[in-house]
Amino acid sequence: MNAEIRVSDDPAQEAAELLAAAAGHAALTGGSTPKAAYGRAADMREDWSGVHFWFTDERCVPPDHEHSNFGMAERVFLTRAEGATVHRMRGELGPEDGAAAYENELDVFGPAALDLIVLGVGPDAHICSLFPGDDALGERERRVVGVQTPGMAPLVSRITLTLPVVNASGQIVFLVTGEDKAEAVRLVFAGPPDPRAPGSLVDGNVIALLDPAAAARL
Repeated sequence: MNAEIRVSDDPAQEAAELLAAAAGHAALTGGSTPKAAYGRAADMREDWSGVHFWFTDERCVPPDHEHSNFGMAERVFLTRAEGATVHRMRGELGPEDGAAAYENELDVFGPAALDLIVLGVGPDAHICSLFPGDDALGERERRVVGVQTPGMAPLVSRITLTLPVVNASGQIVFLVTGEDKAEAVRLVFAGPPDPRAPGSLVDGNVIALLDPAAAARL
């Protein structure tokens, strides 16, 4: 992957700045590190008119469930993003119906390509809910698919954007911290494209925001 790698003690701050400058259509991801970035982005900007927020993936749970990516983003960010339009993945519909509904919403209200997408990386090098070796990695026609059995906890079904949507995004921002992600970061950013490390299959205008612990094996 040809990525611009930026290592700092506080990568969430730079991610927040990129998000606060967003225009058009942006996709949010789950996780503790993005959570910190979202809260800061909300502090940096008052008027989010014209911005559409989408999601990279979602667990098949209600929006008020502790495992909901939307629920986390809503609590720390979206309730404060005045003027933004939010497109929630309806996890409570289940993986197949939820994916079909979100794909339809993308087709009706979404752009041909997202302007910005924020991604994390799992310890297994997964992105979105695209796990190592899963059939969803090979999807090239659909923009959103259901994942019945995720590759790691919490072991609930998921809804996820597909690789063509990720790779078509105008700006792809990875935000990764922690020594437990160091090997995954090496596989994603220094290894060859490999379905066993889904993040390595990302291709486009990529910025990787890492802390020193996550970048230790690069």
